[in-house]
Amino acid sequence: MSFQNPVFIPGPTNMPEAIRKACDMPTIDHRSPLFGQILHPVRANLQQILKSETAEIFIFPSTGTGGWETALTNTLSPGDKVLACRNGMFSQKWIDMCQRHGLDVQIIETSWGHGIPAGEMAGALMADTSHAIKAVLATHNETATGVKSDIRAIRNAIDAADHPAMLFVDGVSSIASMDFQFDTWGVDVAVTGSQKGFMLPAGLAIVGFSQRALDATKTAKLPRTFFDINDMTAGYAANAYPYTPAVGLMNGLLLATETLLGEGLDNVFARHHRIASGVRTAVDAWGLELCAANPDVQSDTVSAILTPEGFNASDIVSHAAEKYGVAFGTGLGEVAGKVFRIGHLGSMTDVMALSGIATAEMCMADLGLDIKLGSGVAAAQDYYRGNTTQTLKDAA
Repeated sequence: MSFQNPVFIPGPTNMPEAIRKACDMPTIDHRSPLFGQILHPVRANLQQILKSETAEIFIFPSTGTGGWETALTNTLSPGDKVLACRNGMFSQKWIDMCQRHGLDVQIIETSWGHGIPAGEMAGALMADTSHAIKAVLATHNETATGVKSDIRAIRNAIDAADHPAMLFVDGVSSIASMDFQFDTWGVDVAVTGSQKGFMLPAGLAIVGFSQRALDATKTAKLPRTFFDINDMTAGYAANAYPYTPAVGLMNGLLLATETLLGEGLDNVFARHHRIASGVRTAVDAWGLELCAANPDVQSDTVSAILTPEGFNASDIVSHAAEKYGVAFGTGLGEVAGKVFRIGHLGSMTDVMALSGIATAEMCMADLGLDIKLGSGVAAAQDYYRGNTTQTLKDAA
C-alpha cells in the first residue's frame, strides 16, 4: 500500500491536509471554556448538516457502532419490540446489537441489493394494533451493497399507520455526503461517524436526538454508562464531558463541518452525485453491473460492483493493494467474493475518481477479465467533462 495514493474504500476516507493538521494540536484543559469554543460551535454546525433546528447533538469518543448503542440504550427497555429490515451487512449488525441487548426484533428480510421496502414496513406497523413496536430501525445507506433507502417513505409508512414508533436512522455512510433531512423526515435518532463524510479518522460517534427521543430517556431501562446522553448533557453545560474527550478529533471535526458548510450542502451533495455517476458510467462501459438493483437505490457514496460468476471479486482488492498500492473495498457477508467496492465519498474529486477507475481496470485486465483498458476511464471522462465541477474547499 502507498501513502501517496488516495484510498477508495467507503471509510475511513481521504483526509484533506488542513483537516488532518487541525487534529494535531497542543494539549488544552478539556474542562475549560477553551474547550467550549470547540464543542459548542461544532454541535451547532452538525445540527445544520442534519438539517434540523431542534436536534440535540451528542459526540462520543467512539464509532458509528457506539452511535447505534447510544440510540438503543437511551430510549428502550429490555424486551421492547423494534422493527428492522435486514438488507445488508450493517443492517444485520444493528439487528444483532438489538438482540444482544435483549430487544425483541421483528425482521423484514430483503434481498441484498434492494432498499428498505416501505410498503412491508407499513404493513407490519398497521398490523401492530397494540403499538408494541417502540422503534423502527432504518439503514439509510447500506455500505456493503451500495444501496440507499428512502427514509421519507419510511416516515410516511409510520404516519400512515398512525403508529407512535420512533424512527432511528443509521446515516454513517450518508450524512455529510448525501442529503439528510432530520426534521422533514421526522427522524428521532440519527447516527453517523467521523470517518466517512466528515473526512476524519475513526473515533467519533455523532448522534442527533429529537425531543421525543430525549423524552424516552426518562423511562428507558437498558443499562448505559459511557453512552448516557443525560451525563453528556450535564457535561456540555459546563463546557466539558463526563470523561476525557478526544479533543484533537473534535477540533478536526470543527474544521470539517466549517468546510462542508462553506462549500454549501447542496454543492456537497451534487459533487458526490456527480462523482458517483462517473463511476457508474465506467461500470456500464466495462459491461458489469452494480449490486444495487436499480438506479433509484444506487448510492452516491459507494458502488458495489458485481463480477462474473465464478470469479472471486476479492482478488481485485488484493491485487490492487499488492501491485498498485491502492485500496478498494471487499465484499462483505452475502456478497463476499461477489463484489468489490469503490468508495467515492468525503474528500474526493473527479481526478481522484479517475485514478481509481483506471486502477480497477488494470487489475481486472491483469486478472483475465474481459475488460478493455481505457473503456471505463474514457466513459467517466466524457461524463465529468460534461458536468460542472465543484471542488472541496481547503482540500489538499
